[in-house]
Amino acid sequence: MEPRPADRSTTTTRRRLLAGAGSLGLLGLAGCLGAREGPVPEPTVTSDRIEDWRQIDKSRSTVFEQSYGPVTVQARERTLIYEYVDVAEALAATFDASGSPVVFFATRIDLRPAIDQLPAGVGRDRLMEEVEGAAVDAFRAQLRDSGIENVEVADEGTTTVRSGHTATAWRLAGEFALDGEFPLPDGSTESVSETVEMESRLGVWHDGTDVIVAGGAYPTDPLIEVIGEALPNLVDAETVVTELADAETAEALATDPAAFDEDVSQLLISVE
Repeated sequence: MEPRPADRSTTTTRRRLLAGAGSLGLLGLAGCLGAREGPVPEPTVTSDRIEDWRQIDKSRSTVFEQSYGPVTVQARERTLIYEYVDVAEALAATFDASGSPVVFFATRIDLRPAIDQLPAGVGRDRLMEEVEGAAVDAFRAQLRDSGIENVEVADEGTTTVRSGHTATAWRLAGEFALDGEFPLPDGSTESVSETVEMESRLGVWHDGTDVIVAGGAYPTDPLIEVIGEALPNLVDAETVVTELADAETAEALATDPAAFDEDVSQLLISVE
């Protein structure tokens, strides 16, 4: 796998993800965490590309607690979830739908106490395997909560994030059900029930202080093409969307998936 270079979930699901990421922190450099007091700071998406997205959810909680010898480690998280504005609004305008298959999330995890207070020999190699498996499984659950099903890992590798740290990175494939009633120019409606092929990217890394988890998902084909396949012959989806809504809505649904891939890739590596 060659990731691009630098430039909503249930409680159980989030606990699984963050427990894994918390364990990843144990694999970082000993003595790097220090002793932070108070709430965990929000992660920051430093890329200007986030201006095209809007935050739709957030969380702050204690998500992981486990004993290592005489020491109990607690992981606290702050998570921000975003959707791509133009696509969400375009789907609302055409299908009267809420939400979007184009999503992104960023999480910061703080481990307490500091790593250098943990006993030696906590099985770090085994924990790394468990962390990576938990991160992928929980990301699948995050995607399911966004309507993306049948998620499978397509590739795995590493990438360098903007801060200079090395992240374990995954590319995943899945499906999004696009269902609804699509209005036609003659006043009738056409039922649309199509499967949209999806791609996702996920990264997990230790930044020397905290564990960072970031990822997002997007369709592999323009949504306007998927809609067009469900419409009657001789009905051009882009023309109909332009007439029913406006050219900007049609343009959003016709977005090249490569643009979403670039956005998610650059957002992922920009999280701090």
